[in-house]
This record gives sequence, structure tokens and C-alpha cells, in this order.
Amino acid sequence: MRLSPRRLNRTLLQRQHLLARTDATPHEVVRHLVGLQAQENLPPYLSLAARLRSFDPHDVSAGLEDRSLVRLLTMRGTVHLLVADDALTLRQWTAPVHEREIRLSQSIGPARDVDREAFLEALAELLADGPQPQKALGLALAERFAGPTATQLGQLARSAAPLVQCPPRGTWRGSGGVVYQYVDRWLGRPLVEPDVEEIVRRYLRAYGPATAADVTAWSAVTRLGPVVKAIDDLVVHEDEHGKPVYDLPGLELADEDAPAPVRLLGQYDNVWLSHAARDRVTTPETRSLWMGTNGGLASTIFADGMLVGLWRPTNGRVEILSTVRDLTRQERSELDDEVARVDELLAR
Repeated sequence: MRLSPRRLNRTLLQRQHLLARTDATPHEVVRHLVGLQAQENLPPYLSLAARLRSFDPHDVSAGLEDRSLVRLLTMRGTVHLLVADDALTLRQWTAPVHEREIRLSQSIGPARDVDREAFLEALAELLADGPQPQKALGLALAERFAGPTATQLGQLARSAAPLVQCPPRGTWRGSGGVVYQYVDRWLGRPLVEPDVEEIVRRYLRAYGPATAADVTAWSAVTRLGPVVKAIDDLVVHEDEHGKPVYDLPGLELADEDAPAPVRLLGQYDNVWLSHAARDRVTTPETRSLWMGTNGGLASTIFADGMLVGLWRPTNGRVEILSTVRDLTRQERSELDDEVARVDELLAR
């Protein structure tokens, strides 16, 4: 079946719970989406508020504190909010991504050249008695490895080892810097070898139909073409250009005329970061509006399934910055409703 861009858009939004909110729990949505982009503290809360019919941000804080949720460097070498089981698997799967980061990152710099075995032994020794603040960890490593700065050695640690960001980092209204511990030690369970085929299936369930290149855009893990082709029960559709896109059997394709209500999302959300062309919900023009030299410039407004504007939290309230087109009367009404919802969230 040939799928139009609009049908792919609506199907993605449907699987992301962005056409209609769900009664699922925050943990269920985090698991379904295979993690939420969380390099900043606020975006995962906005991602959940946009998808859940009822959402208490303190449920996420409780999850971080009881260790059923964790913050960990995984897909694309960025911090994600994950359920505990996924943290133990996805960190293993994305290990090559972190090795590339070590080779290329300016923030790691000459720290990449230290003796890796000795470095990991020192790190294990420093974390043996419990979690350590990133700054203290870097300073202690600098006493053992001459040359690189403490900051560079701290950056190496977060990429070279599976270090979870311990709470209160990432909790609602929580304050404090990054504190690290090994994720397996934090969770009291060993790391698990990934089932790559199952990860691809879960990606398709939340982001499909899609290609192997799309899975790579989402994860930064390469050489997935043979994996996708080896899953012999996948359904093969075509996009508007006749290019094959893969899906799980039995999954519904949304009607391209399905209404896509206004949603306010954060500065980062995997819904527009997880396809190779990054065009399912954005255009090059709107992406350039959002994208600065060092990442996203502001939080995002979606209408009719596409990124149409920017907003930011100002003094605990939503401030609309700009839109790329005039909104319809219906969209303006929906935007007012969404602003009220997010204002209520920000005030909690």
C-alpha cells in the first residue's frame, strides 16, 4: 500500500497518543515510547502532559525515587527518561553510539586518550561507596589522570560507563546537580544483552511505519538494514516516492483526514527527532525556526499534525513566541485550552 505523507503523519501521531490522549500511566507511556528525550528537565513532563488525559508530575518524581524510572544516556547519545528494564537493555545496545561520542566530542577532548582500562578501574573505585556528584567525580579523576581537565574527565565518565543520573535530578521542581551511579548498581540488577529485533519492533509500534534509516535517526545505532530485512513477518508499505516502509502486522494505519488537535510540547520530543528526513511532523522551514546552533531554541506548538510555532515558560506561564502561519478559529480555541492545561502544570 502506498502511504501519503499525511497518512504517515496521522499514523505517527496516533501511535504517539497525540491524536487523542490516553488513560495509560506515565510508566506505560514511557515504556511504549521506548523512553522520553530528557536532556533538559522539563520536556519529558510536557511530553507526558500532552499525551495523558490525567497527569500528575509527581508520579514521575516518585518513579525516579523508587527507581522504576531512570535518567540515562542512551539513544543518540542523549539523556532519556526510561523504565528500569529498558535502561538495563538500551544502554548496552547504544554502546557504539557512546564510543563515537568519545572519539568526536570536543567536551571530552584529550580525556579520550587516557588509558581506558585504568580509567574505568578508577571510576569503579570512586563509585564503590555510593553515588557521587559529577563535579566531585571529575575532580577525583583529575587527581589520577594528568592532562585533561576535571570537566573533560567527567564527560568521559558519562559516555564510557553506564551511569544513571540519580534524583533529585530530573524530579519535578527538584534542584541539584548531576549525581552519578552505575545503572546496574542503582537498580540492583545486571545489565541485559539487547534483543535488537524486539527493539526494532517496539520502535515500529511507537514510530512506524518506518525504515531502517529511521531507526538509526532515532537511536544513532547503525547497520540496522539487515536486522529489519531479517524480520520476516513485517508488512511492507510504500511512501509517496515508492520507497519501502516497514510496519508490524496488525497495526492500524490512521485515516489521513483524522483531526490532529493543537498540542504544546517541550524543547525536545522524539516525535520529531526519530525519522531520517525528520519531516513527519516538521518542514525544513519550521525546523530552522526551532533549531539553533547548539540545539532547540524554544518549546514547540503543533497544529494539524505539524510544528507551527514556538513557546517558552516565562514566570511559570506559557508565553507564545511565534507561529509560522495564522491559526484557524478552531486551532486558536484548542491552543487556549492547551495553554490553560500547561499553565496549570507549570503552577503545580
